[in-house]
Amino acid sequence: MAFERFKREEKGPRVNESIRDYEVRLIDDEGKMQGVVNTREAISMAKEKGLDLVEVDPNSKPPVCKIIDYGKYKYEQKKKQQEAKKKQVVVDIKEVQFRPNIDKHDFDFKVKHITRFLEEGDKVKVCIVFRGREMAHKQLGDILVTRIKEAVSQIAVIESDVKMEGKKMFLQLAPAKTQLVK
Repeated sequence: MAFERFKREEKGPRVNESIRDYEVRLIDDEGKMQGVVNTREAISMAKEKGLDLVEVDPNSKPPVCKIIDYGKYKYEQKKKQQEAKKKQVVVDIKEVQFRPNIDKHDFDFKVKHITRFLEEGDKVKVCIVFRGREMAHKQLGDILVTRIKEAVSQIAVIESDVKMEGKKMFLQLAPAKTQLVK
């Protein structure tokens, strides 16, 4: 494994002596561009101020480095990631399965579940499963899809229309925009 020493151990930016380029484009601690400087010289400038030389853009030629407090930089990056994660909305896709010859009560019960999922802000994938000779009567699936669309038309938007894949018929529903605002 002769190439192991060239692997980067850490995922973050390179700091101080781990910067391996001969020259860097330097930005000082006040945010002013200093131009292209020798890496050793840039590290000594950072040490004089009690700060670190951090590589902020390793892909440019020469790489861009900034004189900053690395601990504070890592802390701010972590806070930004946490804020972004907080604002992120996770939408689940719930699946509800039907059979073509479904009774009224079972249909109402499953539509009630679909309604609840949509009100919670989740998307719903309606799956109609055909077995055996039911494949010869796909029109029953179409009738069932029409009934489902009518039952949830007030709170749902059809995201993708009816698709037939093998022995299953799919319909994707999403909550209506007016429903999402609470």
